Amino acid sequence: MSKDAYVYFMANDHNSVLYLGVTANLEKRVWEHKNCVDKDSFTSRYNCNKLVYYEHSGSIRSAIEREKQLKNWKREWKDKLIESQNPNWEDLSLSWIGEGIAGQARNDDRLN
Repeated sequence: MSKDAYVYFMANDHNSVLYLGVTANLEKRVWEHKNCVDKDSFTSRYNCNKLVYYEHSGSIRSAIEREKQLKNWKREWKDKLIESQNPNWEDLSLSWIGEGIAGQARNDDRLN
């Protein structure tokens, strides 16, 4: 049985640092990055708090394969991929922060 999954890039404010990840719940995972749930994580240390790119996949397995492929790409190629969908490197999560699971997670005492 397949489950939806996402491959995504988070960036810092200056777009000089990228984080590549895979998740089955994009909104929740982005909320966790933005709120530094894991204080020792890469995204917390380097302030990668902007969702700048994501791809939907039909399964976790295919998302992991895509992540492995993208991890081997040069930075220039990653930048071009991001800019093909998000030329201004805007935070794509801003339109849904406060809605759905992101809003629920923000009010969930277990995550604070």
